[in-house]
Amino acid sequence: MTSSHLTVITGASRGLGRAMAEQLLQPGRRLLCISRQSDERLAALAREAGVELEQWQQDLADPVAAAARLAAWLQGLDAQRFDSATLVNNAGTVGRPRPLSEAVATELAQALRVGLEAPMLLTSAFLGATKGWRADRKVLNISSGLGRNAMGSQAPYCAAKAGMDHFSRAVALEEKGVGGARIVSLAPGVVDTDMQVQLRESEPGMFPDYVRFQKLKAEGLLDSPASAAAKILKYLDRVDFGSNPVADVRDPA
Repeated sequence: MTSSHLTVITGASRGLGRAMAEQLLQPGRRLLCISRQSDERLAALAREAGVELEQWQQDLADPVAAAARLAAWLQGLDAQRFDSATLVNNAGTVGRPRPLSEAVATELAQALRVGLEAPMLLTSAFLGATKGWRADRKVLNISSGLGRNAMGSQAPYCAAKAGMDHFSRAVALEEKGVGGARIVSLAPGVVDTDMQVQLRESEPGMFPDYVRFQKLKAEGLLDSPASAAAKILKYLDRVDFGSNPVADVRDPA
């Protein structure tokens, strides 16, 4: 049987998710990318590499529908084909930085649905649909230092990432044992993505820390998406992946 590795990535049309998807376009891999928009350039690269790539235009602000679709898709695959199956919950949003007292209810709800509800529901769908597969199963949640260190005017993002960290701890306990999946909520470092642009362009009165993020950019302290993606994928391949369900990409091997 030909070696085959299945990877599902959310938020794969730009930034860090896009960089991870591109680096995974290697022989023996099959990718499902879930984003609000498809990426024709990524599709072209997949064709050139001879890699199976499927892209869904799916709004994760409706996580119930996204999870149901993923479960049905996974259940329709030949489980015996894959040596590994991995879910990467990468999608998230910082929204408009502002104190919670100034939050717009619809924006706040959407931030939590995309940042926390969607990863939980997709993880549930993935684990349920792949239970009993022979594949080495992994869940990689892309977290943030803001899930572990609070910042004003970022309550939704901090809460979503802290929740991601803690549900990863709970799932790690549930999956412990023979045949269980391994899960890690991983902080990727400070990466130069569209989220960073949003933070740098925030209203000073709503987000006093915007100066800090401008300084990170000005001083060249941001990792590129391609560099960060390579570090994340290297961590994903570590033999001790899952030994610590809440981790940082900079943790020593």
